[in-house]
Amino acid sequence: MKRRLQLLAGVALGWCLLGLSRNANPPQGAPDVIVYASDLTNHALSEFDFWNDPASPGGRMIGTPNTGGELDPPPEDDPHVTFTVRVHGGLPYRCWIHMKVGAPKGKSQANKFWVQVTGAVDQQNQEVLKPGTDSYLTAQGPAEQGWRWVGCDPAQPQSSDPMIRFRTAGEVTVRLQAGMEGVGFDQFLLSPSRYSTQPPTEAVVRKP
Repeated sequence: MKRRLQLLAGVALGWCLLGLSRNANPPQGAPDVIVYASDLTNHALSEFDFWNDPASPGGRMIGTPNTGGELDPPPEDDPHVTFTVRVHGGLPYRCWIHMKVGAPKGKSQANKFWVQVTGAVDQQNQEVLKPGTDSYLTAQGPAEQGWRWVGCDPAQPQSSDPMIRFRTAGEVTVRLQAGMEGVGFDQFLLSPSRYSTQPPTEAVVRKP
């Protein structure tokens, strides 16, 4: 009987510790998540191409041609790039894209991305931003051509939170869909602290 009670106590303690580990606060000073376009392969691209650019990390960026046409937001399946990153659960991240605004043509100002990511939840712990749905963030660049760090913001910034949270730690899939033809990028950034309110000032953010 005594041994049985000891075994039950051990099991209960194990479940308790497991629960604590799942609900523990995220680590302080968690690193930024940085993806260079030059890190990706052709398999990540759908109707996007690699372009040479000496200012970009690895000398390459990713862009889509501009025919002057109009693109639709998700869940419409327009030109996109997908890749995976590792994140911490329960930690708010701010999303930034180092965007190259292209030359305007027709209906396109060549300055917009729509962003979706698996595993994201809102402040009520409800799933949001899932690829294949109409939930997404918008990275809208300026009208002037050239490179800019552009934040990923909700469609209604006055009532929505721009931070991205994940229910659990692990690998998630990011989907960047062209909001306008002719747009390009060379870096994607998820920042939990350093760039939580302001974009980077440097053209290239170094990896941790």
